[in-house]
Amino acid sequence: MVRPDRMGRLMMSILFSSTSLVLAAFAAGALLAWARGARALAAGLAVVALLPAATIVTALSWPALVAMVGLAGVIVWHRWSRSSATVSRWAARSRRKVGVASSLDIVRHAGTLAVRRRTGMVRPSLAALSRWQRLRLATSEAAVELCRTGALRVWALVEDVVIVVGGPRTGKTGWLAGRVLDAPGAALVTSTRTDLLDLCGPLRRQDRGEVFVFNPAGLGSRASTITFDPLTGCTDPVTATERATDMLAAVASGSGGDREFWDGQARRVLAALLHAAALGGKRMADVLGWVADPDTAGREVPALLRRSGVTAFEQDVMQFLTTNERTRSSITSSVMPALGWLTHPAAAAAAEPGEGFDVARLLDDRATVFLLGAEEAQTAPLVCALTGHIAREARRLAAGEPKGRLDPPLGLFLDEAALISPVPLESWTADMGGRGVTILCAFQSRAQLLARWGEHKAATILNNTAAVMIFGGTRDKADLEFWSTLAGERDERVTTTDDHGRVASRSVRKVPVLAPAQIANLPAGRVVVIRRGIAPVIGRAQMAWRRRDVRRRARLLRRIEAETRWHCRSEAVRVWADGQLERLLVLLAARWPERYGEAAERVRSSNRMFAELRAIRRGSEHDQAAEATALHEPSPGTGPGGAVGPAGPADGAAGDGRWTR
Repeated sequence: MVRPDRMGRLMMSILFSSTSLVLAAFAAGALLAWARGARALAAGLAVVALLPAATIVTALSWPALVAMVGLAGVIVWHRWSRSSATVSRWAARSRRKVGVASSLDIVRHAGTLAVRRRTGMVRPSLAALSRWQRLRLATSEAAVELCRTGALRVWALVEDVVIVVGGPRTGKTGWLAGRVLDAPGAALVTSTRTDLLDLCGPLRRQDRGEVFVFNPAGLGSRASTITFDPLTGCTDPVTATERATDMLAAVASGSGGDREFWDGQARRVLAALLHAAALGGKRMADVLGWVADPDTAGREVPALLRRSGVTAFEQDVMQFLTTNERTRSSITSSVMPALGWLTHPAAAAAAEPGEGFDVARLLDDRATVFLLGAEEAQTAPLVCALTGHIAREARRLAAGEPKGRLDPPLGLFLDEAALISPVPLESWTADMGGRGVTILCAFQSRAQLLARWGEHKAATILNNTAAVMIFGGTRDKADLEFWSTLAGERDERVTTTDDHGRVASRSVRKVPVLAPAQIANLPAGRVVVIRRGIAPVIGRAQMAWRRRDVRRRARLLRRIEAETRWHCRSEAVRVWADGQLERLLVLLAARWPERYGEAAERVRSSNRMFAELRAIRRGSEHDQAAEATALHEPSPGTGPGGAVGPAGPADGAAGDGRWTR
């Protein structure tokens, strides 16, 4: 006879097993229906499966229930994290978002709140601010605005590298000007025109610090307020090598083959000549003379290089001087273009040795340096050398700062970088961001990037870039296909109908998220942003002339101009009336001298006095206008920011600079 307790356990076991089978059947049916696309049936089966699941839960003990839940969690986690599930989720997400970033993606990874959360990391000085102070802080203090899509803004952190690509007159410079105005720290701006200087210079001087102009090409008849001698700091062998690299990079085109070999030989020779000239107190004209006349170089350069502790430079020069004529001519032809600016009077004047200038004070004062160049004036080596000098000195100073980065960051805004400032971006884009140097470069096309840096270095630059902004206007097929491929693909549903309009079949095909033609024909003001971490974003780029501060200044200038015109017109009327009164009194005085003679003389004297006062006022207004247009006119013996004292370290010390105000 079976005992009652044993019979009860047997019945419970049978009930548990049958309930589990029912649960498994309904769960399998729900999964199968979901896979077949029958969503309603799957939901119904899942609801029915809840009944046996509840029965099993009430029958289990707590330890068994915890073990079962843990096992189920491990199974779900395994299926969720495996490669096939990840790819499936990505595909489903891409289909759901049509291949572009959703609003949630932007908010989580590139929105205002996302970049504000990392403010303390990219700006260590702001980490100690209270929550209320951080809320009042402008987002541009820690990030760079890329575009706006709907009510959201897409940002990149100040440590990110941003590349802008677009045809001429598509809005690149207008967008870049806004970023110059937003830059929280010192800024270095390169351009082939004066529009960035005209738009940003007065506002940067008003809101940040001093504004300096380096214009070796003489663009727009703007005088340089600083000069830069390429021999600055070249008493240091490392600086001489870096200076030679920068100057030759400005005239090199691509890389590979014999060209790369001869560029390397030219770099060794030019570095040695710069080092010798700095040790001997020579000028760049002497360096040009040494390259053109090897006999003179053989008499002067070795003796100067013996003052240095680096014997390799002397060996490089001797090898250059004693090699065969063909090899020496090849090296000379590689070096001479880097010195071609010496034949341009404005460029030669801008490179005259002068008073020292401290880059550290430039950073502390949050000053702005505008470098204006023109490719036809051969000033690119000079602009490139100055850009490299400031950036490398800033990197050296960053090593002594908290967390090894400048705070606020130095902004490098390189408009038309491939034409006038082809600095070594392949290495800078990998290193400068972590040192507190923000890099924003503008190019006309990817083909321009390839032509200047070569295929491999251009690929490295793009790989190191956190965000690429693509404006319209590109007509190169290879470029358009490259950006289209980078934007990815999406699923497009295709419905086929028969002759009677009935649906014959439905299928899915892969199409580009952005076709090449769509990228080429982007409307004015529209931009495609390919940012790290999210799908492509199509938004509106904010132009600088639409900013509130720029429009406010434009209104003020228009009002001043209108008041000036009205004043000139009213003054002309008053002068005419005074002249007519004087003529009338002269006629009356000729007829009745006793009655009108004294009045005529008094009016004549008054008119003469007012004419002299008007001449003095016109001269004063001319001087004020000239003073207003000049961006910087420091007094003698002052450094950046107007501080009196030595402008920088002595010649030959680390970070020394020969700048003249």
